[in-house]
Amino acid sequence: MADNSAIEWTEATWNPVTGCSQVSPGCAHCYAKTFAERWRGVPGHPYEQGFGLRLWPQRLDQPLRWTRPRMIFVNSMSDLFHEDIPSEYIEEVFEVMGRADHHTFQILTKRHERLVELAPNLPWHPNIWIGVSVENRRFTQRVDYLREVDAEVRFISAEPLLGPLEGLDLSGIDWLIAGGESGPGHRPMKIEWARELRDRCLDDEVAFFFKQWGGHRPKSGGRLLDGRTWDEMPAVQRVELATV
Repeated sequence: MADNSAIEWTEATWNPVTGCSQVSPGCAHCYAKTFAERWRGVPGHPYEQGFGLRLWPQRLDQPLRWTRPRMIFVNSMSDLFHEDIPSEYIEEVFEVMGRADHHTFQILTKRHERLVELAPNLPWHPNIWIGVSVENRRFTQRVDYLREVDAEVRFISAEPLLGPLEGLDLSGIDWLIAGGESGPGHRPMKIEWARELRDRCLDDEVAFFFKQWGGHRPKSGGRLLDGRTWDEMPAVQRVELATV
């Protein structure tokens, strides 16, 4: 687990699984894969196997050891609904999240079909948020699947945003994160794509979070959209923070 995460929309990361495989264009320049493959073959390193899928049962109890409440991004280095992760192990992860109810857990997946397949048998405690990645209009069906999940907060990560998402149906969605791609060979994001999503969120009263423009480095382009930052969080989170 890593505290003080550099990801703007969370506070910490927890990786009971590492490694993944590519499923759509948004995976092409995956930061997690790039990082993990640097260590392939280094004896004793957590990524000695590179970005190959690996379960870490010894990490399951990590959130229970943190007493201060945190926003925790689950599997920043994998996808919890990857087809090679046993459903029993996913259930164990959910059991821990339910016990650690002083934290808020944010799960993000591109495996929308497996999410919906397993969701009815998982305990969706109020502190467990679920989101899907949507990088261009070809994958907006992931949002339709997301709406079937009975979670307290459903969110969309439009990062890396590789094309316009005009007409995206935001019904049943509480939060949208948008951002451009970063790293060597990054694919630029057009300002009109980000503006259209922001305006749709304003119209539909969906919290909007603009993460970054992207560039050669993640912070190369900054975070301003039309002269300001957009750091909105779901209403449930704003209420909780206001009462602390």
